[in-house]
Amino acid sequence: MHTLSPDKWIDNYSDYLYNYAVVRVNNSDTAKDLVQETFFAGLRSAKNFEGKSTERTWLISILKRKIIDYYRKINSKKGQAEVRMSFYEDGENEGNWIEERVPQSWNSEAEKNIENEELKNQIDICIDNLPEKYAMVFRMKTIQEFETEEICKELDITPSNLWVIIHRARTQLRTCMEKNWFNK
Repeated sequence: MHTLSPDKWIDNYSDYLYNYAVVRVNNSDTAKDLVQETFFAGLRSAKNFEGKSTERTWLISILKRKIIDYYRKINSKKGQAEVRMSFYEDGENEGNWIEERVPQSWNSEAEKNIENEELKNQIDICIDNLPEKYAMVFRMKTIQEFETEEICKELDITPSNLWVIIHRARTQLRTCMEKNWFNK
């Protein structure tokens, strides 16, 4: 049976939780806020900790909920700042859904960076032009890598509905990218 040691959370878990969050929200300040909220929520609900998982796993589950809440909040308010997701800077799998269509030879590193930034901006525009639910599900599943069952539970949809939404979102993204990027 595991017990909680809140006095050690910052030393033991803050870096891990921060890295987990920053990859999913792509904003350092937001990630720090989410980790802080996670620690506060953990303290508030410490009596509910049953010891069926490690402290870290339990805190990650709280952080995941905070990230979902963050995206719900920004997706429900029109005109809020756009969420930018990096498709090339954070990990080997970032952007692999479109990577095979990116030109492979570059004249210089500066051109590559400019091209990647322009591509990222176009992808963001295409995602933002999806219907709101499509964009939310696409981000949660493809970019944030939430589990299917977790998304279905949070958004009250069936797994088959989720996959239909993902398929339609990808189809619309492909059409948008072909029209606005690859056929320039």
